[in-house]
Amino acid sequence: KFEFIATNALVTGIRGHVLGGSSALLGAHGAQQPPHLQQQQRSLSLHEYMSIGLLKEAGISVPAGMVASSSEEAYAVAKQIGSKDLVVKAQVLAGGRGKGTFEGGLKGGVKIVYSPEEARDISSQMIGRKLYTKQTGEAGRICNQVFICERRYPRREYYFAITMERSYQGPVLIGSSQGGVNIEDVAAENPDAIVKEPIDIVEGIKKEQAVKVAQKMGFPAALVDEAAENMIKLYEVFIKYDASMVEINPMVEDSSGIVMCMDAKINFDSNAAYRQQKVFDMQDWSQEDPRDRQAAKADLNYIGLDGTIGCLVNGAGLAMATMDIIKLHGGTPANFLDVGGGATAQQVTEAFKLITSDRKVQAILVNIFGGIMRCDVIAQGIIMAVTDLDLKIPIVVRLQGTRVDDAKALIAASPLKILACDDLDEAAKMVVKLSEIVSLAKEAQVDITFQLPI
Repeated sequence: KFEFIATNALVTGIRGHVLGGSSALLGAHGAQQPPHLQQQQRSLSLHEYMSIGLLKEAGISVPAGMVASSSEEAYAVAKQIGSKDLVVKAQVLAGGRGKGTFEGGLKGGVKIVYSPEEARDISSQMIGRKLYTKQTGEAGRICNQVFICERRYPRREYYFAITMERSYQGPVLIGSSQGGVNIEDVAAENPDAIVKEPIDIVEGIKKEQAVKVAQKMGFPAALVDEAAENMIKLYEVFIKYDASMVEINPMVEDSSGIVMCMDAKINFDSNAAYRQQKVFDMQDWSQEDPRDRQAAKADLNYIGLDGTIGCLVNGAGLAMATMDIIKLHGGTPANFLDVGGGATAQQVTEAFKLITSDRKVQAILVNIFGGIMRCDVIAQGIIMAVTDLDLKIPIVVRLQGTRVDDAKALIAASPLKILACDDLDEAAKMVVKLSEIVSLAKEAQVDITFQLPI
C-alpha cells in the first residue's frame, strides 16, 4: 500500500503545483480553473443528496428532502414532502450550480418552487440536460437527478468545513461568519474573516475547540452549544468515512431557532476505498472524466494534464522527475501516469490507451526503472500496445534495471518504430524534439512517418 499512498500524495502535489496553492479553502468539487487547466479529481465526491443522507444518519440537522430521477418522480416526491415551499436542486458534481445555465436555456441549477406541478416543470428542464458552470467549463456536466427539499428560512448563514491541511499536519476546522457565498472570494478579500482551528488527529476533537470556533463564527450565545455539537458530529463523519473534506455552505441559524446544515459536499480519500465500500459504491461515473473510470478499472494512477508529451512511468517519484525533465527541455507533459511496481503487459496496454485517448499527445516517453517491475514485461506491453492500437506517433523508451537486456532485445526484434535510449536526459531531449516535429507537421497539415534508424 505504501507505493499507492505515495502516488496519491504526489498527485496532490501535482494538482497544487498546477493550480498554484493550498486546497484548504477550495470547494469540494475542485478549484475554479480555466478550461485549459481542468483535470481529473483523485478523491471521490458524492452528490449533495448522498452527503446529506450521511449527515442525517449521524444525527445532524438537515432539511427534509428526497431525490428524483424523472419529472414525474419529482412531482410524486414534492407531493410526498407535503410542503408547497420547496427547493429543486440539480445533482451535478460542480460548484456554482445556482449561477449555471442548462442546455435549453434554463438559468440556475437551484430553483424555488411553490407546487408539485412547478417542481415537475422545473425538473423536466434539468433532468437529462447538461449544466454549464464556471467549474464545468464548456464541457458541462449531465444532470441525471434532482434533489427536492423543503425550503427553510435562515436568519444568518455561516460557512463551515473540515479538511486535511498539510501546514497543520492533520485536520483543521474552518469557519466564517460569511456563508452562502464563494469562500474563495472571502478568503481573498478578507482573510481575517476565516477562522481556523487545528485538531490533533490522535486526541480527536474537544468540545471547547468546537465552542471556540462557533463563537468566533458569530453564532448567538444561545446557539453556540448546538452549533458546537453539530461540528463535533461533522468531525465524527469526517473521521468515520475517511473524508478528505467536509464542507457545509451554508450552516445556518434557522428562523425556528435551530442550527441546520443546508448543503453538504464531502470528498473521500481514494486510499480508503478498500474499507469504505459503502461510500465508494455510490460513485456516479457519469459525472467523472471517462479516463478516470478507465484508469480505475485498470488499477492505474493517472492524472490528465495539458501538454503534448505522454508519460508512462513506474513509481510516483520517478513520474514527477520525468515530468520535470520534459519541462526542463522545453516540452510539456500531457499526463501523470504511474503503472506501479506490479504492472502486467495488459495494464501497460491500457496505459497506452489512456495516454493516446488525449488527442493533444504528439509523442510518448516511457521511463521505467526495473526494481520490482521487470523491464521485459513492460517491453512486451509496449509492443502489444503499439501493435493493437496501430500507433503512428513516435515513442521513446528508456529502460534500466531488472531484465533490461531482455527488454532491449524484444524491442530491437520488433518491427515497430520504438526508439530506445539509455540516458534519461537524452531520452527527454529526443521526445521533446519529436513532439515539436509532429506538432509542426500537423499545423502544416503534412503527414509524416518515422523510420529507424533515425
